[in-house]
Amino acid sequence: MVKVDLSHAKLNEDVLSYQSEVSRIHRMIHDKTGKGSDYVGWVDWANTYDKEEFARILDCAKRIQDQAEVLLVCGIGGSYLGARAAIDMMTNPYGKKDLEIIYVGNTFSSTAVVRILDYIKDKEVACNVISKSGTTTETALAFRLIRQFMEEKYGETEAARRIYATTDAKNGLLKPLADKKGYETFVIPDDIGGRFSVITPVGLLPIAAAGIDINALMDGVKDATHDYNTDDLTTNAAYVYGVTRRILEKQGKSVEMFVSYEPHLVFLAEWWKQLFGESEGKEDKGLLPASVNFSTDLHSMGQFVQEGTKNLFETVIRVVNPIEDMVFPSDEGDLDQLNYLEGKSLNWVNEKAFEGTLEAHEITGNVPNVIIEIEKVDAYTFGYLVYFFFKALAMSVYMLDVNPFDQPGVEVYKRNMFRLLGKTK
Repeated sequence: MVKVDLSHAKLNEDVLSYQSEVSRIHRMIHDKTGKGSDYVGWVDWANTYDKEEFARILDCAKRIQDQAEVLLVCGIGGSYLGARAAIDMMTNPYGKKDLEIIYVGNTFSSTAVVRILDYIKDKEVACNVISKSGTTTETALAFRLIRQFMEEKYGETEAARRIYATTDAKNGLLKPLADKKGYETFVIPDDIGGRFSVITPVGLLPIAAAGIDINALMDGVKDATHDYNTDDLTTNAAYVYGVTRRILEKQGKSVEMFVSYEPHLVFLAEWWKQLFGESEGKEDKGLLPASVNFSTDLHSMGQFVQEGTKNLFETVIRVVNPIEDMVFPSDEGDLDQLNYLEGKSLNWVNEKAFEGTLEAHEITGNVPNVIIEIEKVDAYTFGYLVYFFFKALAMSVYMLDVNPFDQPGVEVYKRNMFRLLGKTK
């Protein structure tokens, strides 16, 4: 389902030479004996998730579709990036929408917040607020404004029917508020961190509300769980990718640039950047995750990749079969001199752009390229792909000997901000 092509990666070591280390770490992941092992619930989630809660997610998604024109997904980081990656990846931004999804609670920008509140004032609205603790300030601030807006618009009882809280089962500030107000609630598992939570109610409710088949998504997760439950580097593509990242780092690369050739994969890249950046950027270690969307960014960042500092490698996500395609037409006068493309598909042109860029960057620019290939874009593939990245991440970061599942550095800005805001408790 996911293929990893290393023929353009310029590796000076054989990935298979890491087999013994991979076997050791694989056992550590599955035996839950490594650093941060309290947060590896995602490893077997496809086999252990609550089926009754999953059924409630489907019911609530239908209810949201019936009651709202706009769904506000109120969360930050892992609380929204995975859902947005899936929704942007699989829904047509120009198609007819019965439900518009707007992402809030991920910024302090007064302009952004006020514009959204003004936009929704005459629309039918539902809200999915997502926060394990309820104390994430960006999300809590936005949710108070949204909650008050909805209660004024609908009254407390009807507003409560339109607000869905995804939070901790027992603790934090959001859970008691939800219970008091009577919101439908879903649980963020204790053993799955935010950047891994797209396969839990955190991601599944907004994804389902967007009309995406979450049964197929979880089928993809389940199949990937089975396929990547092996330490054998000759068959486990996720571990191959994880090891490759470390080899290229040893070769002096400090930046991994995630490349896509489809605009609808831009937020997959944003999700990927959080997954890897927050997991391995610790103890002065780790690759800096960056992203570009080609061919658009070939006219800007392409110059640096081609001739700039040789501190990066590219990881290219390649989709074999596009969602849409068409044949390029002939023009009688050929005034634009494009008739040489007559009868070719637009995706064929995109493929040639990829092939030409690969040759330019690898051969002329001496930039290693790792190619990750998927057959198509659909819910099953999305579920399979995110689990592929989960498993690759765990292997790759454990090879650095740091905890892949915490984020202590994130707390520093929060402490400073609270002090400056005058927060006393």
